[in-house]
Amino acid sequence: MIRWMIVIFLALLLISWFSPLLNKLGFGKLPGDLRFRLFGREFFLPFTTTILLSMVASLISKVI
Repeated sequence: MIRWMIVIFLALLLISWFSPLLNKLGFGKLPGDLRFRLFGREFFLPFTTTILLSMVASLISKVI
């Protein structure tokens, strides 16, 4: 259980570090990525970006 908590924490940390770079490359602005305001807060749900990055990670893992 603790290993999964560490993996999730590290994944979220890496995502937060690389999100400005990914935004400059166009990720997060793809069709299917939802951005909306609710009660004065902005929410972002990157469905398409998540699927695309998952496919890239899968291809890299199969090559290695």
